[in-house]
Amino acid sequence: MSDCIFCMIKDHQINSTVLYEDDICMAILDLSQATRGHALVISKVHYDSVLEADDEALAHMIVAAKRLANQIKKNLNAQGINILTNAKEAAGQTVSHLHFHIIPRYDQHDGFNPKFTDHQGQWDLEDIKNEILK
Repeated sequence: MSDCIFCMIKDHQINSTVLYEDDICMAILDLSQATRGHALVISKVHYDSVLEADDEALAHMIVAAKRLANQIKKNLNAQGINILTNAKEAAGQTVSHLHFHIIPRYDQHDGFNPKFTDHQGQWDLEDIKNEILK
């Protein structure tokens, strides 16, 4: 897609700080840097999100993300790593192109806050299960 910023990056039409590249994906440093070393693994084929992606491409990309995450954790002395992807605008996806975030974590007060709200007991889990599996 010609107007997709990640397509332009993977086609080397826009400069980026490349950490890794192969035939299926590339990893770059995110300009936003949620924490020091925040990287993105983007697909070479344009998929809008993880929901539309080819299974083989996904498997390859998550392995690439794991390898890079371990390298980032070790070499930047991070205490942990978040690897995440958002699917669709309601979930926080701002660029409609499959990508995984690798966010190094240095401590619980490093400015990144991916906390889940506890709704325990609010919904009937069996009802939800039946609705999902119908």
